[in-house]
Amino acid sequence: MPSQSANSMIAGAGGGLVASVATCPLDVIKTKLQAQRALHGHGSYMGVVATVKNIIHHDGFRGMYRGLGPTILGYLPTWAIYFAVYDGIKRHFGERPDGVIEEPRHVYPAAQVKGYQPLAREHPWTLHILSAMSAGACSTVCTNPLWVIKTRFMTQPRNEVRYKHTLDAALTIYRTEGGSAFFRGLLPSLLGITHVAVQFPLYEHLKRIAGGTTDPCCSAIAKMTASIVTYPHEVVRTRLQTEKRPLSMSGLDGSDSTPRPPRGGIVRTTKHIIAHEGWRALYRGLSVNLVRTVPNSAVTMLTYEMLVRRLNDSSGNS
Repeated sequence: MPSQSANSMIAGAGGGLVASVATCPLDVIKTKLQAQRALHGHGSYMGVVATVKNIIHHDGFRGMYRGLGPTILGYLPTWAIYFAVYDGIKRHFGERPDGVIEEPRHVYPAAQVKGYQPLAREHPWTLHILSAMSAGACSTVCTNPLWVIKTRFMTQPRNEVRYKHTLDAALTIYRTEGGSAFFRGLLPSLLGITHVAVQFPLYEHLKRIAGGTTDPCCSAIAKMTASIVTYPHEVVRTRLQTEKRPLSMSGLDGSDSTPRPPRGGIVRTTKHIIAHEGWRALYRGLSVNLVRTVPNSAVTMLTYEMLVRRLNDSSGNS
C-alpha cells in the first residue's frame, strides 16, 4: 500500500508539472530577458512586450513553449529525490525523545524546488530549512543537465540549427561541448537554495507580528521578498547555462589550436554583467518572475490537493 509520503511525492511532481505547463510562456519570456546581453536603453534591448512580439513573430505560439519537454522530464525525478531526502533528514533529526516520529500532514510543494511549505509543521522551522536546503541541493545536482537543456531550448539563437527534441539537444551539447556543459550554472543554482533560508525566518517573524495566525499575506510577503533578494543568481545561472565552450573551434576535430573563450565562473560573470550592463541587468525578468509566482503557486497547490486526496482515497490512507 503506497504511503502518504509516496503519495505526496507523486502529487508534488504532478502539481509542479501542471503549473509549469500553465506558466511556461512566462518562464520563456523571463529566461530570454535574463539571457540577453544588450544594455538597457540600447536600440537592440528588448523589454517584455518586445520579447513577446519577437517570439510570436518568428516562432508563433509554439515558441512560447520551447523547453517544455525537458521541464516535463525533469519534474518527477526532481521531486522524487527532493521528497526522499527531505523526509529522511526530517525524520532523522526530528525524532521525538520516545522514538515516535510524527507523520507529516498536508504539505504544499513550491512551484520550484527551493523548499515546500507545510500547512502545519510539527517540527521547528530551523529543521525545515535544513531539510529543505539539503533536499534542494541533492535534487539540483542530479537534475541540472535537464535544466541546462531547458535553458538552451528557450534561448537558442535563430542562426543556429534548432534542436529537434530533448535527446537531440543532449547529444548535440555533448558532442560539441562535452559532458561538463551539463553542469554549467550549478553553483548559482545551489546558491539559489538560500531562498528558503530567507523565506521561512521572515515568514515566522511576520506571523508573530500578525499574532501567530497563519496569514496568507505573511506567506506572500515572505515569498516575494526572498525572490527579490535571491533573484540575481537566476540571471547568472542563465548566463552560465547559455555559455558555449566548443571542444574544437573548427567544429571538425580536436586538433584545432584556436584558443577557446575564457571560462566564465560565477564571480567573473557577475562582474562582467555589472561592468558592461549595470546592476539593473542582475534583475532582468524580475517583474515577469513575480507575476509568474502567483498563478504558478495557485495551480501547484490546487493540483497537489486534488492529486493527493485522490491518491490517498484510492490507497486507503486518510
